[in-house]
Amino acid sequence: MSHLLKRPFGTHGKVHQITPESAGWRYVGFDLIRLRAGESWAESTDEAEIILVMVEGKARIHAAGQDWGELGQRMNVFEKTPPHCLYVPNGQDWSLEATTEATIAICKAPGRGGHQARRIGPDGITLTPRGEGNNTRHINNIAMEAEDYCDSLLVTEVFTPAGNWSSYPSHRHDEDDFPRITYLEETYYHRLNPANGFGIQRVYTDDLSLNETMAVHDGDVVCVPRGHHPCGAPHGFEMYYLNVMAGPRRNWRFVPAPEVEHLM
Repeated sequence: MSHLLKRPFGTHGKVHQITPESAGWRYVGFDLIRLRAGESWAESTDEAEIILVMVEGKARIHAAGQDWGELGQRMNVFEKTPPHCLYVPNGQDWSLEATTEATIAICKAPGRGGHQARRIGPDGITLTPRGEGNNTRHINNIAMEAEDYCDSLLVTEVFTPAGNWSSYPSHRHDEDDFPRITYLEETYYHRLNPANGFGIQRVYTDDLSLNETMAVHDGDVVCVPRGHHPCGAPHGFEMYYLNVMAGPRRNWRFVPAPEVEHLM
């Protein structure tokens, strides 16, 4: 199995834990917890800022000294309703109690104390189409460059219809040469509908020194340290992914792969 493909290591509690150390990079962390109704979870952000994304289900959340009440709405991610999220800066404690079965993503990157805790969504997040033909997909921007919510994090959700491609035309963001291109590490948390399906993701550099093609299943995470990273959903299977990106600066600038540049 590719070292870039991370399978969940359980079905309950913390099922993903990707750190900069385990991924072999410097900025992005990603955890995923799955809880039953009535169960609790608590952590400290330490040196990282985080965005808690209620992928599915509901929970009461207390963070940064505030009671944020119950967050969450969709019980299945493929309802495609806007997500309920919470930004928590570095150096803060947070805790939650699941009020239903819940799947919660913990998106992490270095924090510098530049932003206050805040709710993100569902207001202000609109499902937006991108691409054309069988390159069409639909985006829920949670905290991208236009949203000044974070010190480092860039986070978005993408729904790719069955039979379509996504993160395509192939592109890379692996050099720190702003404004031409920015260095951003990235994780993809994948879900499939129906859940017994699969998708395809390729991660490759122009010189093919990195060239991995992976079958991704429901709940898998793909790490993208560098290179281009398109993914595709076979006919009959809808694909969702949650992207987390971070690097030395909070800007998303990319360069297309030479073979697809004419498609941009």
